[in-house]
Order: sequence, then C-alpha cells, then structure tokens
Amino acid sequence: MNKTDMADKLAGKADISKAKAAEIIDHIFSTKDGEGIIAVELDAGRKVNITGFGSFSTKHRSARQGRNPATGETIQIPAKQYAHFSPSKGLKDRVAD
Repeated sequence: MNKTDMADKLAGKADISKAKAAEIIDHIFSTKDGEGIIAVELDAGRKVNITGFGSFSTKHRSARQGRNPATGETIQIPAKQYAHFSPSKGLKDRVAD
C-alpha cells in the first residue's frame, strides 16, 4: 500500500474527499523540514505514542569501526541518530495471527 492507496481508504472510511485525506496523511507523515507531525516531534527529541498501534522515537548509534567489503579496509562509521518504530502488543498480536 502506498500513500495514494491509504488516502483512498481513509476517504472512504471517514467520508471525506480523497484530496482532503491525502492532505491529512501529508500533515502526519511528511518528512519535509518543519512539516509532518511525527517528524517534527522526533526532531525535537520527543516520542510519539499511538496507543494500540505503537510508538515512534529516536535512538543513537555510537561511532564504530567497520570494514569495506570490497577492499577489506577498516573504515570509521560515524555516530548518528535514527528513527525507530516499536509496535504495540496489539499490533504484534494481530500480525502474528
């Protein structure tokens, strides 16, 4: 399912136009600077918890040494922040069935 498919389903369930549904999805999930409710909260270092679905948060990965598989040379991999999603028990159980 892509964003357009999701907007179509949301429009049908919420009895709104497809354009309005796509706009709502953009407001929630956009990754453009200053846009997207989830991305803005993660940028600020806050966690986004959607009860019954899961939570979005950021995690930190420390700098480490790696190996270039083509040459075998040791390289330094820099530290970074990354987005993390943790599904709720309800979502895990539903998918497992």
